[in-house]
Amino acid sequence: MSLLAPLWLLLLVPVALLAVTYVVMALRNRTSYAVRFTNLDLLDKVAPRRPGWRRHVPAAALLLMFVLLVVGFARPTAEVRVPRERATIMVAFDVSASMGATDVAPNRFEAAKQAARQFVQGLPERFNLGLVSFSASASVAVPPTTDRRTVLSALDRLGTGSGTAIGEAVFSSLDAIAALDSEEEAPPAHIVLLSDGSSTTGRTVSDAAAQASARGVPVTTIAYGTADGTISLGGQEVPVPVDGPALRDLADAAGGGFYEAASGDELQAVYEDIGTSVGYRVERQEVWQWFVGAGLIFALIAAVTSMLWFSRLP
Repeated sequence: MSLLAPLWLLLLVPVALLAVTYVVMALRNRTSYAVRFTNLDLLDKVAPRRPGWRRHVPAAALLLMFVLLVVGFARPTAEVRVPRERATIMVAFDVSASMGATDVAPNRFEAAKQAARQFVQGLPERFNLGLVSFSASASVAVPPTTDRRTVLSALDRLGTGSGTAIGEAVFSSLDAIAALDSEEEAPPAHIVLLSDGSSTTGRTVSDAAAQASARGVPVTTIAYGTADGTISLGGQEVPVPVDGPALRDLADAAGGGFYEAASGDELQAVYEDIGTSVGYRVERQEVWQWFVGAGLIFALIAAVTSMLWFSRLP
């Protein structure tokens, strides 16, 4: 938190002096009262039994009110999450043969599709959402649209193939975004790429990352699967371990985030986190009203407790 008008904090000096004065007077009155009634047995009979702390509550609430109002006048600011009104999200989905590995139940491919469905359904309705599938090549299955049913139907129709062209997936996503965002003030765009392996064909990942960075489109990657994944080819079990470092490098170079998921549940949690991050932007806003509102609450506490316990306003 920062302050736009910190000089107002100088008013805390008289507030502190007021607090010190109250404490001194309270101690002085207590000593004077004790001296006046030296007979403790008599004092116990004539003095009403009332918890001593009550008489300090209104004063403490009043002092807190002063502190909060002063801080409010200093115009504090804080980073606040604000929902985006518009955005374009491209989901790049790996459909290579290695996605058939069963290290994730029932297999990587089916679990990934299920998690992607929930991600699609959880995005704000005004967001444009597109789908790119990639194996040996990449293709735009659904251009960016607000029609969620079209994207969900395309997810259901996906099938696996050979090869992994991660770079091509990024380039295809960028082209789809460029085709939609022809207006002067285009909404922010983001690519969410899920894969379980390293790129084996097509343009390089480094070139794709450089292009995404140049266009200001972050690429968030999800390394999906485990190191123990295998698929059956020609009657033999072929290892298909997930390649996290390559996907991390892509995300770092393109200004996005990197996630790892080794199960369907973990992948759903990753998609949920990504949806939250792309659905909001962080802005620094003035939050003086928080402090003024809290100050008024303490003022009300001071008034109510003083009226209830002492039949007077503080």
